[in-house]
Amino acid sequence: MHTISYAQEKNTTIQEPLAIKKLVDAKRSSTTSSLNTDKYNIQIFYGKNQPAKEALNRFKRLYPDMEATVIYSNPSYKVMAGNFKTRLEAERYLKSIKKDFENSLLLRPGK
Repeated sequence: MHTISYAQEKNTTIQEPLAIKKLVDAKRSSTTSSLNTDKYNIQIFYGKNQPAKEALNRFKRLYPDMEATVIYSNPSYKVMAGNFKTRLEAERYLKSIKKDFENSLLLRPGK
Protein backbone atom coordinates (compact mmCIF):
# COMPACT_ATOMS: atom_id res chain seq x y z
CA MET A 1 0.00 0.00 0.00
CA HIS A 2 1.36 3.40 -1.00
CA THR A 3 0.42 6.67 0.63
CA ILE A 4 0.91 9.91 -1.21
CA SER A 5 0.59 13.22 0.56
CA TYR A 6 0.98 16.75 -0.64
CA ALA A 7 1.86 19.74 1.47
CA GLN A 8 1.60 23.36 0.67
CA GLU A 9 3.75 26.13 1.95
CA LYS A 10 2.12 29.42 2.70
CA ASN A 11 3.74 32.60 3.90
CA THR A 12 1.51 35.09 5.61
CA THR A 13 2.53 38.70 5.66
CA ILE A 14 0.80 41.05 8.03
CA GLN A 15 0.83 44.64 7.01
CA GLU A 16 0.12 46.93 9.89
CA PRO A 17 -0.67 50.58 9.34
CA LEU A 18 2.28 52.92 9.87
CA ALA A 19 0.41 54.75 12.64
CA ILE A 20 0.14 51.54 14.68
CA LYS A 21 3.83 50.78 14.18
CA LYS A 22 4.71 54.29 15.39
CA LEU A 23 2.49 53.89 18.48
CA VAL A 24 4.04 50.52 19.34
CA ASP A 25 7.54 51.93 18.88
CA ALA A 26 6.72 54.98 21.03
CA LYS A 27 5.31 52.77 23.80
CA ARG A 28 8.33 50.49 23.64
CA SER A 29 10.77 53.39 23.83
CA SER A 30 8.90 55.04 26.70
CA THR A 31 8.92 51.91 28.83
CA THR A 32 12.40 50.68 28.04
CA SER A 33 15.38 52.48 29.28
CA SER A 34 19.01 51.94 29.95
CA LEU A 35 18.32 53.01 33.51
CA ASN A 36 19.45 50.13 35.63
CA THR A 37 17.23 48.67 38.33
CA ASP A 38 20.19 47.42 40.36
CA LYS A 39 21.42 50.97 40.90
CA TYR A 40 19.99 54.01 42.68
CA ASN A 41 17.77 56.33 40.64
CA ILE A 42 16.14 59.67 41.35
CA GLN A 43 12.48 60.16 40.53
CA ILE A 44 12.06 63.79 39.54
CA PHE A 45 8.41 63.72 38.45
CA TYR A 46 5.24 61.65 38.85
CA GLY A 47 2.03 62.52 37.02
CA LYS A 48 0.45 62.89 33.60
CA ASN A 49 2.14 62.28 30.24
CA GLN A 50 2.54 65.83 28.90
CA PRO A 51 3.85 67.34 32.15
CA ALA A 52 6.24 64.35 32.41
CA LYS A 53 7.64 65.13 28.96
CA GLU A 54 8.02 68.78 29.93
CA ALA A 55 9.82 67.82 33.17
CA LEU A 56 12.12 65.50 31.22
CA ASN A 57 12.99 68.24 28.72
CA ARG A 58 13.64 70.73 31.52
CA PHE A 59 15.79 68.20 33.37
CA LYS A 60 17.85 67.45 30.25
CA ARG A 61 18.47 71.18 29.75
CA LEU A 62 19.57 71.64 33.36
CA TYR A 63 21.53 68.38 33.67
CA PRO A 64 22.74 67.48 30.16
CA ASP A 65 25.31 64.96 31.39
CA MET A 66 22.85 62.86 33.42
CA GLU A 67 20.72 60.16 31.88
CA ALA A 68 16.96 60.52 32.30
CA THR A 69 13.83 58.98 30.83
CA VAL A 70 10.05 58.82 31.13
CA ILE A 71 8.63 55.52 32.37
CA TYR A 72 4.94 54.63 32.29
CA SER A 73 3.75 53.20 35.58
CA ASN A 74 0.01 52.61 35.40
CA PRO A 75 -1.81 55.01 35.69
CA SER A 76 0.90 57.70 35.68
CA TYR A 77 4.26 58.61 34.22
CA LYS A 78 7.54 58.91 36.11
CA VAL A 79 10.64 60.79 35.09
CA MET A 80 13.65 58.86 36.34
CA ALA A 81 17.24 60.08 36.36
CA GLY A 82 20.67 58.68 37.07
CA ASN A 83 22.31 55.32 37.56
CA PHE A 84 24.15 55.68 40.83
CA LYS A 85 26.26 52.86 42.21
CA THR A 86 26.07 54.01 45.81
CA ARG A 87 23.44 55.65 47.96
CA LEU A 88 25.94 58.34 48.97
CA GLU A 89 26.56 59.34 45.34
CA ALA A 90 22.80 59.44 44.64
CA GLU A 91 22.11 61.54 47.74
CA ARG A 92 24.68 64.13 46.63
CA TYR A 93 22.95 64.52 43.27
CA LEU A 94 19.50 64.48 44.88
CA LYS A 95 20.45 67.46 47.05
CA SER A 96 21.35 69.45 43.93
CA ILE A 97 18.37 68.26 41.87
CA LYS A 98 15.88 69.15 44.64
CA LYS A 99 16.74 72.82 44.04
CA ASP A 100 15.12 72.54 40.60
CA PHE A 101 12.68 69.66 41.21
CA GLU A 102 11.55 69.94 44.82
CA ASN A 103 9.48 66.73 44.81
CA SER A 104 12.40 64.56 43.73
CA LEU A 105 13.09 61.44 45.70
CA LEU A 106 15.69 58.71 45.84
CA LEU A 107 14.69 55.20 44.82
CA ARG A 108 16.55 52.14 45.99
CA PRO A 109 17.70 49.46 43.53
CA GLY A 110 14.89 47.24 42.33
CA LYS A 111 12.13 49.74 43.18
